[in-house]
Amino acid sequence: MESMTSGTMAGTGSFRCQRCGYVLTLSACDMLTDCPGCGGRSFVRASLFSTARLPHGDVATPPRDADRAAWIEGVRERIEEPGEYVVYEENGEPVVVALTREWTRVGRSLAADVRFDDPTVSRRHALIVRQPDGVRVLDDRSLNGVFVNGERIEWRVLKDGDEIVVGRYRLGFLSVAAGQAGQAGDPLHLHSVG
Repeated sequence: MESMTSGTMAGTGSFRCQRCGYVLTLSACDMLTDCPGCGGRSFVRASLFSTARLPHGDVATPPRDADRAAWIEGVRERIEEPGEYVVYEENGEPVVVALTREWTRVGRSLAADVRFDDPTVSRRHALIVRQPDGVRVLDDRSLNGVFVNGERIEWRVLKDGDEIVVGRYRLGFLSVAAGQAGQAGDPLHLHSVG
């Protein structure tokens, strides 16, 4: 089976990370990115008909990056209002989205509330749902899947500090209590949904 590395013009099809098994589905002449699951750079063409499985011991859990954790905590300290938020980095700056509605759509579609214009993100990739008993993330029939803390999920109740991976984007989920809000100067600009 042909092996490819990230940064390679891959074309149309599905590609499986040789390190963790994450599958990227690309269209046209897209470039392979680093693996969103583990950061690996080596892929093979994936087949719908393959019966090969990765040995259990070879599946890697992506490391929790200490710098990223510190960055998330710095963002948390600058949030002024209690509530639930998702935060991600764009052009080196934090983007903080307040989860104020029952449904928040994440995807490539122009109708998405949190939009990522990237081929690794499906038009309808994920839904974040706020209900009285907690906040959940659901895979909205995406091609590349939704991961929470390195595990591919169909749906999951989110806890403060969870990392959600959508395509090649890493989002942090923050639940800021009333006593935690607005403790540091320089507040962040919040992006409203809807």
